Amino acid sequence: MSTAASLETSTVRPGALQRLHAALMPDYNRKATLYWWSMVLIGALVLLHSALALRELSSAALLQTLAGTLVATLAGFFPVRMPRAKNSFVAGEIFIFLVLLMHGPAAATLAAAGEALVGSWRTSRRWTSRIASPAMAAVAMYGAGSLLHWGTDALQARGLLGDGVLLLAAMAFSIAYFVANTLLVTMVLYLKRNERPVLRELFGSFGWIAATYAGSASVAGLLTLTVAQSGPGVLMAIVPIVGLMLATLHFFFKQQAADEAVRRSRVEAAEREAQQAARHVRELRESEQRFHSAFTHASIGMALVTPDGTLRQVNRALRALLGLDEQEMLGRRLGEFVAAEDAPELLAQLARVATQQCESTALELRCRHRAGDDVWVALNASLLGDHAGENATLIVQLQDISARRVAEQRLQHIAFHDSLTGLPNRAHFHAHLARAVERHRADPTHRFAVMFLDFDRFKLINDSMGHGAGDEFLVQVARRIRIHVRPGDVVARLGGDEFAVLCENIERDAHAVHLAERLQQALRQPVLINGTEITSSASIGITSSNIGYRLPEEVLRDADIAMYQAKAAGKARHALFDAGLHQQVSDRVQLERELRRALDSGRLSVVYQPLHDLGNGRLTGFEALARWRHPVHGDIPPSTFIPIAEESALIGPLTDLVLDRACRQLRQWHARGPQYQHLRMQVNVSGNDLTHTGFAQRVTRAIVNARLQPDRLTLELTENVLMDRLDHEGGTLSQLGALRELGVGLSVDDFGTGYSSLSYLSSLPIDSLKIDASFVRGMQVGSKEAEVVRAIVSLGGSLGKRVIAEGIETESQLAQLREMGCESGQGFHLSRPMDPDQIELLLDRFEDSSTALPLAA
Repeated sequence: MSTAASLETSTVRPGALQRLHAALMPDYNRKATLYWWSMVLIGALVLLHSALALRELSSAALLQTLAGTLVATLAGFFPVRMPRAKNSFVAGEIFIFLVLLMHGPAAATLAAAGEALVGSWRTSRRWTSRIASPAMAAVAMYGAGSLLHWGTDALQARGLLGDGVLLLAAMAFSIAYFVANTLLVTMVLYLKRNERPVLRELFGSFGWIAATYAGSASVAGLLTLTVAQSGPGVLMAIVPIVGLMLATLHFFFKQQAADEAVRRSRVEAAEREAQQAARHVRELRESEQRFHSAFTHASIGMALVTPDGTLRQVNRALRALLGLDEQEMLGRRLGEFVAAEDAPELLAQLARVATQQCESTALELRCRHRAGDDVWVALNASLLGDHAGENATLIVQLQDISARRVAEQRLQHIAFHDSLTGLPNRAHFHAHLARAVERHRADPTHRFAVMFLDFDRFKLINDSMGHGAGDEFLVQVARRIRIHVRPGDVVARLGGDEFAVLCENIERDAHAVHLAERLQQALRQPVLINGTEITSSASIGITSSNIGYRLPEEVLRDADIAMYQAKAAGKARHALFDAGLHQQVSDRVQLERELRRALDSGRLSVVYQPLHDLGNGRLTGFEALARWRHPVHGDIPPSTFIPIAEESALIGPLTDLVLDRACRQLRQWHARGPQYQHLRMQVNVSGNDLTHTGFAQRVTRAIVNARLQPDRLTLELTENVLMDRLDHEGGTLSQLGALRELGVGLSVDDFGTGYSSLSYLSSLPIDSLKIDASFVRGMQVGSKEAEVVRAIVSLGGSLGKRVIAEGIETESQLAQLREMGCESGQGFHLSRPMDPDQIELLLDRFEDSSTALPLAA
């Protein structure tokens, strides 16, 4: 055999043995396994030896041996169960011992193995038992049988073997065989448990079986003596007789067991009936005791009353509920302790229960406490016992629900009032407005107006100072609104920073306009929050009953539309609704919805307008500009969709989209070669972005994701937005500082159109000033616009700020800017905004870092 084959065999055999062990004996330990295999092998050898020994027998003896073995084996299928015992007796031992006495231990070994095989097959489903039991029986029989034959031969040689001695020897042998077989079988159990055999326990459990073995041996001895005297033919008559006796004994024991079962069942039935009767009496007594205990000690008020409500018995909880003594209650009617308006309903319900018109009744009513307070209770009444009518007794339960009633009233208030300001909420306002609409429809002279208020800068307050400051702001402005309206007007908070005012019984619409002006004047006053003065304003939309509304939803819709019109007109003002506003607002709402979808799907694009050094024409960078090509309306200008983004909280995602694409695009252009490393990117950001607490982190993320140097990015903020934020949000300055520390450049866009303070310009981390295009377009030699541009260029030089001119559209404008010393510029005269592919063609015209492009579109 090759080495590989040897290794394969060595690896396969343990696996096969392990699988065999797991299948046959999963609960066997090492000792028990070794013992089991040893006994199986020894038993197999003994059986083989016995089978070979049978060849020495004559044909008649062999036939008798096989017959005895067959009878012993078949007898194993018909055990005789002892009455009132768990064990059974098998008659096969008689024939096993008979074969032993007549033909020797080899023949008896085969008969014992066959009987043991049937017995183990009948009593156990484990293959270990079915295999080991015949083997152990063979070993025990061969050993004990050999000992018997050796003893009888020795006695016969000395002339001491008589009939009586033979019977005694057979009985002694049977006990020895039983002990040996029992020890061999039970040793497996002791080895599995790692215990030593205890003979006292062994014979205590199986001693009676040893007696049956001795009896079987004595019968076998008698049969042997009979055969010796009368010949083997006598067995043909004796075997049926023995079988008949065993069958008779079997059926007798079975009948005894059946009679015993009937007797036991009758006794058990009688005992169960007696127990049930005793239990029923006990349960009745315990039920009565439980009822009285539960009634007396119940935590809720309980009373036994007559159909007319007369109190017969009251418990302690009911007395405590009403603050009365038992003497003050018994004999009186329950209705006397109930609120007068609730008493008739109570008596009517008690009468219905007493006459069995209903099984029980439940209602909530007020009881009067001795101190005069009302106590709300949940009352439940039902019939006690089987008597109905005038002789009925009712059990009444009263549970204090005053706390629940108070809670329900509070919940009712919460459900219809704003938890922060205490004003009516949208649902409550809607109910008031619905009644006003119905009254006007019934009586056209009953006029009303509705004002819809929205604060212009509330989101900035939340973002810069936190939601706690925002909540305090809403509380204070709600108080101001209530102070400045009429006592009968309804002021409600609809949600967020939206408020509404319902004015009824007005003579004309001018009243609502005057009230709106008065509210705006009051709301412009600074609000002091955490030591900081905050100035805000409100945009107000107004509509009135003159439109002819049918539903309150229509009123709120039109007031909301008018408010958006006021906000679009410049905020901090009011607007009256007219029918033409419907389409405008509808179009704007639709555009906002489509802009949101365009942002989510990435359908907005970014174009890039080159910036040039005006002195040498060198390309210095780009300004990233968002573009939206609508599938239906075509190109939508930024002047249309950017304000929508700012008002609908979409400006953040829009800025992030432009930042991310612009930074990645610039990094790609830098990768073209060293001559492109100087190029910069300028991105416009909104004032809302600047006040966002995480804006610096958003910029950092865009730079890191693009692997761009921070100093190559410049953020542009319009002058008005920058100054406005610095006046009102301290967080803006910290954001600018964080961006400057990051290395990002900052530029003031549309410079010259606002009201910048020189102190701000000198102290802020600003890198450049971008002259507004309106001044550049109006430049003529000696014009005011030209002087403004000259002043800005001079101011930038004095402050150390780079100056960029935008909107350069003519050669004359370019020449004047060069003459003034303006460093950089952009405009259609130099280059229009281009998509990335067009920029690639532009960059291809560079030969090295000193090459300049012609300053013409």
